[in-house]
Amino acid sequence: MGSLLLGSASSPLCYLSPPTATSLPCLTPNRGTLHLERLQLESRKLKNRFFVRQATLDESPVLDPPPRFEETDPEVVASLKLKLLGAVSGLNRGLAANEEDLRRAESAAKDLEAFGGVDLTKDLDKLQGRWKLIYSSAFSSRTLGGSRPGPPTGRLLPITLGQVFQRIDILSKDFDNIVEIQFGTPWPLPPLEATATLAHKFELIGSSKIKIIFEKTTVKPTGSLSQLPPFEVPRLPDALRPPSDTRSGEFEVTYLDADTRITRGDRGELRVFVIS
Repeated sequence: MGSLLLGSASSPLCYLSPPTATSLPCLTPNRGTLHLERLQLESRKLKNRFFVRQATLDESPVLDPPPRFEETDPEVVASLKLKLLGAVSGLNRGLAANEEDLRRAESAAKDLEAFGGVDLTKDLDKLQGRWKLIYSSAFSSRTLGGSRPGPPTGRLLPITLGQVFQRIDILSKDFDNIVEIQFGTPWPLPPLEATATLAHKFELIGSSKIKIIFEKTTVKPTGSLSQLPPFEVPRLPDALRPPSDTRSGEFEVTYLDADTRITRGDRGELRVFVIS
């Protein structure tokens, strides 16, 4: 009689046949086989779960990024500019600034500089014009040279610093510092007034730095002596000049728009200008 294959999920697979020497024994799965099957089943479940999750991710809609803060918001910029003007007003361009004034001006300037992104290779035309200096942190040193050597202000020398301007011509590369100065005289003589123009040429360094090269200083008497012609201040002979090259300097434009400019000098001085 032929062999009969019997088996179920709950019983081992056995070959029932007449007892012979060649009859196969009952094949009962051992623990290793069952454990392997469970591992394979779990592996298939994990694989299916991964594919479902991956499909879900692939099919998820692409959302637009959240709206960013508009850095050129004119209302915000106007507010920060007013804050800066308020911080430097009444400081006589920095000559009357104390430590607290310096910190307040520095903080207000940094807030506005955060909207920087100055690129003079594209916005060089914004430099064009006559700019009025309204604040310099270097003037807190009480010298006309700021952070550089210069005559002191006050009682030691009867010099009063007037308005300071920068006149920039982007075509000719002229960069002139114009300083109004008043010299005290013995009574009853009127004070002597003059305008000194320190002529420079400028060139761009990178996208926001400017290098200026000094050329000459011209003094024009004003006030009661305005009829006198201007004269050029003679330059010191090379042998008498200081070893450092004071004929050139660099500064970085950290904020620039149509009417306001902030610069940082090569010695860290902060300067604020408004278009004149």
